[in-house]
Amino acid sequence: MIRKTLTLLFILFSFAVFSQKIIKKSLESDILKTSRNIRIFTPEGYEKDNTKNYPLAIVLGDAYLFDIYVANSVLFSSKDKAPKQIVVGISMAETKAKDISFHVKSGQLTANAQNFYAFIRDEVLFYMESNYRTSLFVSLVGQGYSANLITHFLQENSGFINSFICINANFSNFIREELQSYNLPKFGKKDNTFYFYSNNSSSFSAQKQLEINLIQTDLSGLEIKNFNVINDVINTSSSISAISEAVPRALTKVFEVYSTISKEEYDNNIKDLTPKDAIYYLKNKYLEIEFLFGSNLGIRERDIYAVENIIIEKENGDKLKDFGKMILEIYPSSPLGDYYIGRYYESSNMLKKAQKYYKFGYGKMDPSDPNADAFYENILRVSGQ
Repeated sequence: MIRKTLTLLFILFSFAVFSQKIIKKSLESDILKTSRNIRIFTPEGYEKDNTKNYPLAIVLGDAYLFDIYVANSVLFSSKDKAPKQIVVGISMAETKAKDISFHVKSGQLTANAQNFYAFIRDEVLFYMESNYRTSLFVSLVGQGYSANLITHFLQENSGFINSFICINANFSNFIREELQSYNLPKFGKKDNTFYFYSNNSSSFSAQKQLEINLIQTDLSGLEIKNFNVINDVINTSSSISAISEAVPRALTKVFEVYSTISKEEYDNNIKDLTPKDAIYYLKNKYLEIEFLFGSNLGIRERDIYAVENIIIEKENGDKLKDFGKMILEIYPSSPLGDYYIGRYYESSNMLKKAQKYYKFGYGKMDPSDPNADAFYENILRVSGQ
């Protein structure tokens, strides 16, 4: 299993390194009173379109976590499972523990760790947002004690971090009390979406598994609107393997809204909706994608088909006209909108109007399109031929 995982990582890393751009920079810090090395990954196409914005991921700690995250971000975006991202990796101090240390008797960050926290919040984030086209969606990624540091950002009232990805976390003994003190319900009052990912693993000691399970149970019990708690369990005998599995599993959940409608999403959120609500759900899904990730995708054809049956089969197809108009607004050159409006009029026995829209749609199609003949059947059917 480990050999297969490492082989996959090598393939992914090679793809990321040789196909994309990674910038190395020494960032002067007034807070740390020194410079700190960072690595910045910009996705393919970043320099070609100067209007598009990208989600930002800040990765703390060892270089390999940055490499794993970048490789997975490239893979997920290539499969349309997540937006392309800008990723910045922050090098740790020579004595790594200084950046992420806490007092064992209280769980509070040490002075050095508080400075590193402020460096991330006030300097790294400011630099990236000032010099790169970042969207509103910001992720923090860390593993081990870096993951513990990430949890302290939950105390910020402004909610400028959208996803907290804590991998193989080494939490302080006071983490449960700290989380209770952070007024997490505030996230439910914000017009935004938040994610907290943590993983347990069979590779951890029995005591660590118990502690993480208690933390996950506490967070899940809060049931805060807009604050999505993702409790993962990875069955593996290797902590290294757990890291390599946790990153893609976290991305799958954090960017779930970006993906096309899955069977799970359809079954849980859509299948019982009215046609009007299904249309609203589809519109809202893509408005949220644009708001969070800076990606104006229109509406994917696959998602149009995903809700098609609801529009056609419920309420006698009365919302087909609205459905068609929505699609025409987004894709005026597509025959789909005309098809649904034509179907609305046909179901209402207004055959001349139906024929008109079917002809509009057919006129937009390339004669070589394999679906053109089937589409033309609509015209013949309503014309009585």
